[in-house]
Amino acid sequence: MLRRQAQRESAARTYARSLPIVPVRARGLTIEGADGRRYLDCLSGAGTLALGHNHPVVLEAIRKVLDSGAPLHVLDLATPVKDAFVTELFATLPAELAADARIQFCGPAGTDAVEAALKLVRTATGRRGILAFSGAYHGMTTGALDASGGATDVRVARLPYPRTYRCPFGVGGERGAELAARWTETVLDDPKSGIPRPAGMILEPVQGEGGVIPAPDDWLRRMRKITEARSIPLIADEIQTGVGRTGAFWAVEHSGVVPDVMVLSKAIGGSLPLAVIVYRSALDAWEPGAHAGTFRGNQLAMAAGAATLAFVRENKLADRAGTLGARMLGQLQGLAAAHPSIGDVRGRGLMIGVELVDPEAGGDDDLTPPPDPELALAVQRHCLDRGLIVELGGRHNAVVRLLPPLTLTDEQAAAVLDRFADALAAAERARPPRHSGPSH
Repeated sequence: MLRRQAQRESAARTYARSLPIVPVRARGLTIEGADGRRYLDCLSGAGTLALGHNHPVVLEAIRKVLDSGAPLHVLDLATPVKDAFVTELFATLPAELAADARIQFCGPAGTDAVEAALKLVRTATGRRGILAFSGAYHGMTTGALDASGGATDVRVARLPYPRTYRCPFGVGGERGAELAARWTETVLDDPKSGIPRPAGMILEPVQGEGGVIPAPDDWLRRMRKITEARSIPLIADEIQTGVGRTGAFWAVEHSGVVPDVMVLSKAIGGSLPLAVIVYRSALDAWEPGAHAGTFRGNQLAMAAGAATLAFVRENKLADRAGTLGARMLGQLQGLAAAHPSIGDVRGRGLMIGVELVDPEAGGDDDLTPPPDPELALAVQRHCLDRGLIVELGGRHNAVVRLLPPLTLTDEQAAAVLDRFADALAAAERARPPRHSGPSH
């Protein structure tokens, strides 16, 4: 089956390359492959599976719709399933936004919701430019890629995202975040900066693909003040951070920031494709059909999503993610003390990143060793050998990412960390020896 996949699917396939398994059954954290092997899944559909695989409340919600005889394809027509989903979603939003919000159902991928958000603020403001941040990832369609950190044909103004580890200003911490904010203000207020007043600013409260980098709360509040003072709509991309992942239902709640637009996908569909934007009603300047899509009305995803949102809310799984995530971060930081190849451990809630480095090579500033993507890839492979699925990310693909479901138990968390530590040690032992001088 894997051979046929390689022969018939495109060269653009991604996860199938690093995870050569054939899943046939799954429940919670566990996936079973066609070969009978079991894996602990800390990829969770790239953060989609807030409740893990095939949670009973999700399956029940889907079966209820299927058994009811309700239409599965309804474009953007009103249905009881949609009404229940929107009601549950609005109950979880920051109160200030929920009190005056509008919702747009998009094509069933997060990248289309990003496109909708960019289109919305351009329509509402009459302006064209967008402010985005280094290291960002917003999707794979044209506008979303333009706003992401890997853009090559730049049509979006790029601003520094604060980082303590590998700070672009070489200082890190609060001072680095302050300099990043000051740079943003200067660019917007300098008539010779080359950047006219934009239609909007888009940011991730925690950069995921950028290397699991949480935005400092003070910096986020500063971005909110900067954009409010200049009538620039603020767009929060909560596609991966939402639905309890970071220890709050929405990651912006850590800072108390209420954005003008929130981009939502992944976990809101309860494991099925769904994407929306919610935004302040004052921005709702669209004409009918200004953003449309044939598959906006995914009834099964709305039912699964409503069940997921309610389960996370009622069982306080965001709080649980914050508590367990902090404990796991602490244990990983303890592991780092014994492994110089761990350059940094960071994250928020159950969105965790471990940056692997080459401690024997000098960094540009002689403070941070260079990233080691080869070691990270080896660790990922050794994890898979030990029945643990992890993702890689970061600027150089040197960050091992852990995105377990919010239903993770203490015992499962311990098993995940034990397998990761064992895989890291094995990868370090297998690393080729360094040469102290030139070879002859």
